Amino acid sequence: MERHIHAPVDQEKVRQLKAGDYIYISGIIYTARDAAHKRMQETLDKGEELPFSLKGNVIYYMGPSPAREGRPIGSAGPTTASRMDRYTPTLLDLGLGAMIGKGKRSQAVIDAIVKNKAVYFAAIGGAGAILSKCIISSEIIAYEDLGTEAIRRLEVKNFPAVVVIDSEGNNLYETAVLQYNKN
Repeated sequence: MERHIHAPVDQEKVRQLKAGDYIYISGIIYTARDAAHKRMQETLDKGEELPFSLKGNVIYYMGPSPAREGRPIGSAGPTTASRMDRYTPTLLDLGLGAMIGKGKRSQAVIDAIVKNKAVYFAAIGGAGAILSKCIISSEIIAYEDLGTEAIRRLEVKNFPAVVVIDSEGNNLYETAVLQYNKN
């Protein structure tokens, strides 16, 4: 099924999404990769506030290339999500609504997705130049010293993704294999 959603995400709408749904996201999302996740965890360990509210927000695992003249951002393809798995359950417990990346997630992350009624989307790896065309604006909001791994606030319009793990724990990576083997 094809759906359009707005970010930050509404938990009730997230519950309606099913593994395999094609999604077009519009609104505000944030970027964060390995180094930013590590820094966020260190911030939480110190009892300090994160640089943005997690409540219903979407984190896109992405570090862009430099922007071309007249563009808000360069190539913006997804990073392998499993590299953030050690930090993700904590962020989900704090209200993170969704993540965008590529690749499989650990069982701990899947359990936290179900517990918190969140969702994991996959973006198309290797299509960073095309995905960047859905990004209207890009602004570094934290950890500028991390370069491409700084946290950015992105405004997106019709950013394409696929629901891989829905709020009930259905996992497209598993169900697709079963369906393929059945055929």
